[in-house]
Amino acid sequence: MRAAVISDVHANYHALEAVLGQIDGADVDAVWCLGDTVGYGPRPNDCCEVVQERAEHCLVGNHDLVVLGELTVSDFNDEAAAAALWTSQVLTPSSRAFLERLAPVAALDGVDLFHASARDPIWEYVLTEEAARATLELSDAPLVLVGHSHVALALTFDGDEVVGGLAPEGFEVELDGRWLLNPGSVGQPRDGDPRAAWLLLDLARRFAAFHRVPYSIEETQSEMRERGLPAVLAARLERGE
Repeated sequence: MRAAVISDVHANYHALEAVLGQIDGADVDAVWCLGDTVGYGPRPNDCCEVVQERAEHCLVGNHDLVVLGELTVSDFNDEAAAAALWTSQVLTPSSRAFLERLAPVAALDGVDLFHASARDPIWEYVLTEEAARATLELSDAPLVLVGHSHVALALTFDGDEVVGGLAPEGFEVELDGRWLLNPGSVGQPRDGDPRAAWLLLDLARRFAAFHRVPYSIEETQSEMRERGLPAVLAARLERGE
């Protein structure tokens, strides 16, 4: 079983197209999405359509939930709230129906999937040793996948210690022992690398590889400006932050 794992597309259609183009050449059996298909970006309906078509399984994220009215915009910063309000106004009935069917957790082929964490599948960022330990202890799966932070990570236990860290382009993991992996973000990376991120899993060989894909950031930024989305959200794309 080979799976391509994507997360946090955030309505960035050009980044999604670039990632799926590379995935098409990777001989995968399935695409899994860890949530936040919408939010921040300019093309929520296109991204919902493509993710619904291409992903065998998809989770719901906090930005998906706020545009559905399941969370309040007051839980978000000003820029994210503005983007959420715009997204909720342009979301088509078919996109809404797709997002409404999704859950923030799943278990697939012996892998536990969470949008955020096992302790809080909607909101918690797994960016500390304590948060990683909590998720690994609350799950008994040998492999745990999380999104939400927009940071590609590979973490495991070495004895009682949680070890590991950032997983840059080309980083590879032999999946012996227990691992917690974050594929990074397709549409808005925050680890200093602006290229779109995805993760290849080979569950038969117990192997994982982190990938980054260049895309036309300028096109996405132009679309964001045309739609009146907050300028800071467009600017951050080129910095990967």
